Amino acid sequence: MTQEKPREPQERGRERRERILDAAFTTFAERGYRETAIDDIAHGSDTSKGGVYFHFPTKEAIFRELMRTTADRLDAKVARAVADEPDPIAAAAIAIRTVLETFAGHRRMARLLYLDAFGAGRVFHDEVARLHAQFAERITGYLDRAVADGVIPPLDTAVAGQAWFGAMNEIVARWLMADKPGRLLDAYPTLLALLLRSAGVAEEQVSALVAAGEAPR
Repeated sequence: MTQEKPREPQERGRERRERILDAAFTTFAERGYRETAIDDIAHGSDTSKGGVYFHFPTKEAIFRELMRTTADRLDAKVARAVADEPDPIAAAAIAIRTVLETFAGHRRMARLLYLDAFGAGRVFHDEVARLHAQFAERITGYLDRAVADGVIPPLDTAVAGQAWFGAMNEIVARWLMADKPGRLLDAYPTLLALLLRSAGVAEEQVSALVAAGEAPR
């Protein structure tokens, strides 16, 4: 009978670090940043308080890491969703729907990125700004391609990308703050139509993309 090979210290360390982040995500989402203590995270991850501090010097460091990893995973999900779409305007529509679908299915994650980050104070403003810029730049890239392809008239795509993100951001924030939130995706057709028209997308394509977005997926 062969014995199971002992895990390397680095592997055990990575696993414990992931447990800490998973527990922190759950605790922050349930209690909020300010009300969460390192003791809560240690208990949730079945780790000693010293073990938590070994990987993360402060609660702030844990929260920052969660914001980075969650935002990066969301961006990677969007990239996969649009990978096979050659039309930049259709890609932008898919990107927006993917973000809304993800938040709709993971409301706690959305609260962490939106409400808790803002409520935690100025120390997290840089991370929030990075998240906003990351998605706005992705939208700007789609619009740049659309202008280059002659699909839409020339415009300041950087400003447009920021405006598109701002509109989506407002929809999500209001949904998160509602006492009795409806379906987040119900806002998608109207939001998409407004954004596409603001960039000068032909009405025929606007109608087609809105209709495609309303169809079950």
